[in-house]
Amino acid sequence: MESKIKPTTFLQSYRAGKTIAGENSPEYKKSMLLFIAAFTAEGLAYLCFFPLLSCLFAAEPSAGGAALWLFAMMLLVALGLYCRWYGHDFDFKGTIVDVAHRLRLNLGEKLKSMPLEKLYSYKTGTLNNVLSVGVEYSVLSIGIVSSVIIQTVIPPVLLILVTFVIEWHLAFAMLVLFCIAVPVQKWHRSGSSKGKIACGKALAQVESDVLEYVQGLPVLRSTNQVGERSVGLQTALRHHKKVQTRSVVELIAPMVVMSGIVEIGLIAVLTIGVFMIAQGSLALSVAAALLVIISRFSEPLSLFSNLTQVFDIVDAALIKITELLSIKPLAVSSPPAELQQFDIAFSQVCFAYAKEDQYALQDVSFSIPAGKLTALVGPSGSGKTTITKLIMRYADPRKGIVKIGGTDIKQIRQEDLMKNLSVVFQDVYLFDDTVLNNIRMGNPDATDDQVKEAAQKAFCHEFIDRLPDGYNTAVGDIGGAMSGGEKQRISIARAILKDAPIVMLDEPTAALDTQSEVAVQKAIDTLVADKTVIVIAHRLSTIAGADNILVVEEGKIAEQGTHAELMTLNKRYAAMWHAQQRIKAWNIPGN
Repeated sequence: MESKIKPTTFLQSYRAGKTIAGENSPEYKKSMLLFIAAFTAEGLAYLCFFPLLSCLFAAEPSAGGAALWLFAMMLLVALGLYCRWYGHDFDFKGTIVDVAHRLRLNLGEKLKSMPLEKLYSYKTGTLNNVLSVGVEYSVLSIGIVSSVIIQTVIPPVLLILVTFVIEWHLAFAMLVLFCIAVPVQKWHRSGSSKGKIACGKALAQVESDVLEYVQGLPVLRSTNQVGERSVGLQTALRHHKKVQTRSVVELIAPMVVMSGIVEIGLIAVLTIGVFMIAQGSLALSVAAALLVIISRFSEPLSLFSNLTQVFDIVDAALIKITELLSIKPLAVSSPPAELQQFDIAFSQVCFAYAKEDQYALQDVSFSIPAGKLTALVGPSGSGKTTITKLIMRYADPRKGIVKIGGTDIKQIRQEDLMKNLSVVFQDVYLFDDTVLNNIRMGNPDATDDQVKEAAQKAFCHEFIDRLPDGYNTAVGDIGGAMSGGEKQRISIARAILKDAPIVMLDEPTAALDTQSEVAVQKAIDTLVADKTVIVIAHRLSTIAGADNILVVEEGKIAEQGTHAELMTLNKRYAAMWHAQQRIKAWNIPGN
């Protein structure tokens, strides 16, 4: 799909609809052809007023002729209704629902395969908006938008063409009116479209901030940052109000102009008609028929103007969806490889995050032997987490190579890479599901007994057994019903069940009390047995026994070695160790 689609014309709308319809595009094409036939029949039915009224207003009225033309009108109207009815089969038979469902699945696949760096650049509220109302609005282009454009264009064009044959002066006046309305409508669309896109972005920001506000409400209450003091949310709401106000102003002016053009133009056409009747150059029957036709002529212009906001909503939704669908996954270099060995090596790796010029990692080189424990230590922002992200192929380095088992990570499919990685984060995310299903995420094919065995190895079987429904207890939104230590042990049970050969730990015990830390540390000891382990550590005492310690500072490897070797160097690591030992020695005397 193109990065931006603006279906302001039937052709653009039709192409957008075909793209969205996907495998159902033949049904969509049939629907559009039926709508074209329906509104062509409708236009021809109105044109029957010319001969019908001529028969009635003739010096010698012809009832038979009038009846014949009336019957022709009825047939055309019936044909139009028939075509419109079956044109809406796309909606009535549920095809449009299937299209929306498939589009959501495609977006879900895109979220699953897009680079993590790009995924993290989107706010949660923006993605939620695209996957929910964005999909609903985009499928409008399949039926409503295209059919409305057909309805707006075909009948007036037919009426003008036939009127040229009957009375070219009036037809020319109608054509001028139609031609003036087109640029005004484009002006209307331009202002309204910009406003809708700006409003959409502002609303997505509000949704993200509301979600963040609700999730962080306990913290906000504790710091008295609620109501008007909630700066982030209030700022987003004020911005949305400002954008919405400007959008309304930009929308109203063209609407007023369009309304004025339609009214003044129709009055002008009728005035010309009356003047021609007075001069005797226009038959009364023709004038009566034109009166009916002109009233029908004004409907599409008014309809199209009033539905501008609908078009703009569809445009904004399509733009967001096409932006998401156009994101390409990280390419897998040929030939694709499967991992057999699990040592890790960085060779002169340089990396900078998107839209940042400063490198987060600069010429980083090191090796992590298979089956050994390697610790990453250093101050916050030094690049430790960036190293673990590159191992997960969060993004590709600007320079250098990351290898696993001697294979360039670019040759490994994402699903094969993640199959061999287990990650235990400092901030554990549990889904609003049962304890059993949260652990089973590590291996969806695991039996209940295997899940419970992993829980026992993670030292969480005991507290799970005390829960109201045991393993079938719901953990609550984001695991809110669990303590920090309990959540950590559940996440470790999940990793044990996955049994991946490479394990990455992001300071899993940093925020725990002593009792929880001991339990979690026991669980970690079970998890990392015979694995290639990378652990980010701030508490140096927890990694003193590591096989290798990498000291990361300002995006570079400042030192590396065992605890003993680094203490002998008496540089950065030794200074950090001594500082932490002094903190442990602090003693606050009692009163």
